[in-house]
Amino acid sequence: MKKLIFLSAIISLIALQSWSQNVNNMQLSHMKKPSVRKEIQLPDIPGYKTLKCDFHMHTIFSDGIVWPATRVREAWEEGLDAISITDHIEHRPHREYVKGNHNSPYEIALPVAEQKDIILIRGGEITRDMPPGHLNGLFLEDVNALDTPDPEDAVRAAINQGGFVLWNHPGWKAQQPDTCVWMDMHQDWYEKGYIHGIEVFNEKEWYPIVIDWCLNKELAMIGNSDIHDVNAHYYDVENGHRPMTLVFATERTQQAIKEAMFDRRTIAWFDDKMAGPEKLLKAFFEASVEFGNSGREDKNQKVIRIKNVADMPFYLSHESGQQFTIPALAEVYLTLPDDVKSVWVMNMFTGTNKTLSINLSDL
Repeated sequence: MKKLIFLSAIISLIALQSWSQNVNNMQLSHMKKPSVRKEIQLPDIPGYKTLKCDFHMHTIFSDGIVWPATRVREAWEEGLDAISITDHIEHRPHREYVKGNHNSPYEIALPVAEQKDIILIRGGEITRDMPPGHLNGLFLEDVNALDTPDPEDAVRAAINQGGFVLWNHPGWKAQQPDTCVWMDMHQDWYEKGYIHGIEVFNEKEWYPIVIDWCLNKELAMIGNSDIHDVNAHYYDVENGHRPMTLVFATERTQQAIKEAMFDRRTIAWFDDKMAGPEKLLKAFFEASVEFGNSGREDKNQKVIRIKNVADMPFYLSHESGQQFTIPALAEVYLTLPDDVKSVWVMNMFTGTNKTLSINLSDL
């Protein structure tokens, strides 16, 4: 009994000493959310790497609410490869409190981007009434050069730096309340080579008519977040992803991204939908989906095994009207009538009113 009491006293003394050593600062590091990158599984297509990009976002240097380096950390955690911080040039409501010039967001974010291996593209947003509306200049050398009274001078300054000019949210109701219109100024600038791409998707809205604009005028289709808030507060990044542009580049470098965008090798990806040129969408679908023989036979029907290796579900339909889903990162068996020769991928848009058609015999 005495030994038991003595042992208990020793244990109590050790516990007391352990507690007394930490009463001034006890670390509970498990309470802190770890910074972890969520990898998005998307296949490369033949000849190109599939890069995940967001070319439109804001910080406190215009009307956003976060510091520039935060945009880089968000992008890294959400699995992106490249971003551009495009703060408004003409609209800076925090300028009384936030000092610096139009290059400051890029310069502040660059060290973190280099550390996180995020490709950071210098850019800025020309912010004017319609027409011409809002346009992003990307791949710039000096954003300050775009700060001019005349909007055409601003666009020309971007062009003179070898910049890529993107028309933002062309159907934004604040500027085009009734419809999405290609105006005379846009036609003039297009003919001068001042517009290289258009947002098919922006923030939480998309403009199907823009798909045909881009196809007919050979412009790049873009999808961007235009984020002003904390990204994880605005989008459900735990169960999905921010809108983005998929760029098909020869390598994972800024120069290769620029070359690909001028060559219109882009797809807008948003809300389990994709919009882009038919050739690119077909290449992406074929790289994502593996069709195989199930080994099963039914009368007047065929059973197909389908494996999807992409973080993107595909919604299919065929002539009879039957619809079915190939879930993301999953394998399914589908039963189709023997006479079905092709299917439509209903969430891959190759035109304003057109979706991707796949000939089953080609797979």
